[in-house]
Amino acid sequence: MKNFSGRVAVVTGGAEGIGRALAEAAGARGMKVFLGDIDATRLEAALLELRAGGIDADGFHFDVSLPSAMEDFAASAYERFGAVHLVAANAGVACAKPAWETTPEDWHWVMGVNFFGVANAIRAFVPRMMAAGEEGHVLATASMAGLLSLPSMAAYNASKHGVVTLMEGLHHDLTLRGAKISASVLCPSWVKTRIGMSERNRTAGEVTPIEKLDPVAAKLVGSVHRAVSEGLDPAEVAGITFEAIEAGRFYILTHDHSRSGVKARLEDILEDRVPTLVRL
Repeated sequence: MKNFSGRVAVVTGGAEGIGRALAEAAGARGMKVFLGDIDATRLEAALLELRAGGIDADGFHFDVSLPSAMEDFAASAYERFGAVHLVAANAGVACAKPAWETTPEDWHWVMGVNFFGVANAIRAFVPRMMAAGEEGHVLATASMAGLLSLPSMAAYNASKHGVVTLMEGLHHDLTLRGAKISASVLCPSWVKTRIGMSERNRTAGEVTPIEKLDPVAAKLVGSVHRAVSEGLDPAEVAGITFEAIEAGRFYILTHDHSRSGVKARLEDILEDRVPTLVRL
């Protein structure tokens, strides 16, 4: 997809972080934007700021993990703008625990937002986009945790690996049908977002305080918070992403050094080695 001006982008998790930056980048390229987010207050604030910047923007408050809500989101986007050309399935959450302490509630929440949020978006938007017969693109935000396996991140790793293979399969499905829609998957490393605070949207009883984590997991959480605080600005990630979409690249990595970790993992598989612990 190379022509953005006058077209329509939808972004889930669009009120802040990478999603908000993608919306701003889309608007800067002349696109109309329709945002979805679970945080109604931040969503309204984001819309006001986008409109103040001259971007034709609207939004919808909903939970991406719910198929019916995603369908309502898609219907509202089409009702508001009449078409959708770029879908950015971006909403994401994380929790840090060793695999044996990850509860059924943790799995349901993380997989619901990270994986089913993308699957729901594909089901809601792609048939409409294919029926329109116009050029389009579907982007999903995964993570380097979709290409590597980080310690104490069982649910997050599984959800993001799922997003990567889902998008690979979508690419093949679209290509085999000669669709005018392309696909890509964004796998960022550390970015300055509030991903480390994503459990703010859960009830208190579902959240494990850091002081109750074992020492290894607690240390990991601390290092993650530090790395995120020193990460790329979301606007830089959005710029990288749009350049990749224009160039037709499928795998979008934001940090060059990440490739060495991917190479190590693939060599572990091909050479029948135990997994290498990669430091991002």
